[in-house]
Amino acid sequence: MTKVFIDGSAGTTGLRIADRLAQRKDLEILTLSGELRKDANARKDALHSADIAFLCLPDAAAVEAVALAEGSGVKIIDTSTAHRVHPDWAYGFPELSAAHREAIVNSSRVANPGCHASGFIACVYPLVAKGIIPSDFPLTAYSLTGYSGGGKNLIAEYEDKNRDPRHRSHRIYGTTLKHKHLPEMQKLCGLAQPPVFSPILGDFYEGMATTILLPGFDCQKVFDCLSAHYEGQKLVSVAPLGGDESVIYASTFDGKDSMRISISGHENQTMVTALFDNLGKGASGAAIQNMNLLLGVDETTGLNV
Repeated sequence: MTKVFIDGSAGTTGLRIADRLAQRKDLEILTLSGELRKDANARKDALHSADIAFLCLPDAAAVEAVALAEGSGVKIIDTSTAHRVHPDWAYGFPELSAAHREAIVNSSRVANPGCHASGFIACVYPLVAKGIIPSDFPLTAYSLTGYSGGGKNLIAEYEDKNRDPRHRSHRIYGTTLKHKHLPEMQKLCGLAQPPVFSPILGDFYEGMATTILLPGFDCQKVFDCLSAHYEGQKLVSVAPLGGDESVIYASTFDGKDSMRISISGHENQTMVTALFDNLGKGASGAAIQNMNLLLGVDETTGLNV
């Protein structure tokens, strides 16, 4: 039995991972009582006892956990932003290339992608790698997300019966244009500059639609590139040209651990949208996929595809 420890199991990402793993017969889940969840010695003992550890923690606590795990043989999957552009960590999006997949399989340290970054990189990486988009092209993107990605405090804020009535409408945040996912977006896609990126919070629990706007690009060429890149992948697919529907709903992949990319437009303008669950392929589902790759089992094991 593979021993698994979720450090930060009380947060939304940790809870979803625990829920997905609850039915697995090949895993033993190591747990800490409520009073020991933040005890450094208890966490260190759990990390040293585990074969796989998920870090579902703020950045500083994730760095601390890696230090606590020093000297052990535990393989770590970090869902924070702390190690996503670190050269010694594999970036946990195996569909990007055979090299990315191999790096995950052979690594003991995997950085799980950010939710907005997952959608952006899934759409942009193949287009830059194949020369469809120049690396210095000034990209613009926006991403509509459910409020579950903001953690317990934001969930409570949105589900409070006395909440701010403005929550009924979508709200644009990250207006400094320095969102924490920008470094991984730029590095993983090989961009000369970060995109202009606008995250938008909606009045729905989960789901995500990340959209990249491409003026001057033929949608047929973009579709051909992305559909060829993701052909045969189990967790990322491409919709027929023009999309599955004439409209796009951000909650389409609510509860799923997969992603679907939609391309629409014409010969002079293209819109590319990645549809997925911010807690699925955008967080917990991706983390479990990475664990499955580390264990050498089918990458979809225990996931809702």
